[in-house]
Amino acid sequence: MTSTLEIKINKIAKSRVSDYDVNNVPFGKCFSDHMFIAEYADGAWQKAYIEPYQNVPLSYATSALHYGQAIFEGMKAYKNDAGEVSLFRPIENFNRLNKSAIRMAMPEVPEEIFMGGLIELLKLDAAWVPQSETGSLYIRPFIIATDEAIGVKASETYKFIIITCPAGKYYSEPIKVLVETNYFRAVHGGVGFVKAAGNYGRSLYPTKLAQQKGYQQVIWTDSKTHQYVEESGTMNLMFVIGDTLLTPELSDTILSGITRNSVLSLAKLWGMKIEERKISIREVLTAHGNGTLKEAFGCGTAATIAQIVSIGYEGKDYDLPAVETRKFSNKVDETLRNIRKGKIKDEMNWMMKVH
Repeated sequence: MTSTLEIKINKIAKSRVSDYDVNNVPFGKCFSDHMFIAEYADGAWQKAYIEPYQNVPLSYATSALHYGQAIFEGMKAYKNDAGEVSLFRPIENFNRLNKSAIRMAMPEVPEEIFMGGLIELLKLDAAWVPQSETGSLYIRPFIIATDEAIGVKASETYKFIIITCPAGKYYSEPIKVLVETNYFRAVHGGVGFVKAAGNYGRSLYPTKLAQQKGYQQVIWTDSKTHQYVEESGTMNLMFVIGDTLLTPELSDTILSGITRNSVLSLAKLWGMKIEERKISIREVLTAHGNGTLKEAFGCGTAATIAQIVSIGYEGKDYDLPAVETRKFSNKVDETLRNIRKGKIKDEMNWMMKVH
């Protein structure tokens, strides 16, 4: 795309990519050569530049550290067999970042900055995109408040930054989840529907407690009654009960996941029954008891499809059917992977070629 904003590029002297096997690195710990930064001050986005990835010194009074004005996105780039790099539904991430910005009293990012900076960054760091079957380049766009001042108010300066890292599978195996009935992730009128950093900070302690009991993640329930399921960990939640795909309806306590939307779009294309509504944990366990609960899984950018093999509730574990018997979630996982890798036709026009 053509941008009217000049992006100054300072390339790294020597790429670090040869120091790593990008097809076999831990998720989120190995970062690509460059980063994109745009600066906001005096009511406008003023500077945009790409420079070598590096640590950035911040004042200990930086507003984001004290008052939580920090939002982010998660997205991925993929490389096909021909070595071409493509993005999966990037405009959806752009729109959702600005939705988060509005809720957190932060400036929206113009499309020319978001997409222009992202594309230039990916062209520079195309060698970092894994070509393995399950590999991708994880992309983290984020905005932080940068006022160097103590005082509870919206910052007047911000930075929009994009960093990237090669990634393989987020979960190496199917997960056990614990239904959380004490702590909650989000409340009505809050920020659960956007990707605010604080949403994730508040989730860590309940998740740690669940992990100490042998579970990898939690199923969050509604804050009022703890009877209705909402999300699982950092993912949207889905069940196949009988011949129907069920998922909690969107609200201001549930993130509108791009993978969630993609799964529902494929289910609709395939003629599957879909219900987006309130789902009680009792309904799920009743279906388990009568043998109609066929599948349960989380879906999100990092994991794509995370199969749930056991649900813990009130001191009892409810084991689910074997993953290899799950027709829908395995089919949707394979289909999304093949679309992203260019192995089958992109009927939904979800992919944007970069390089």
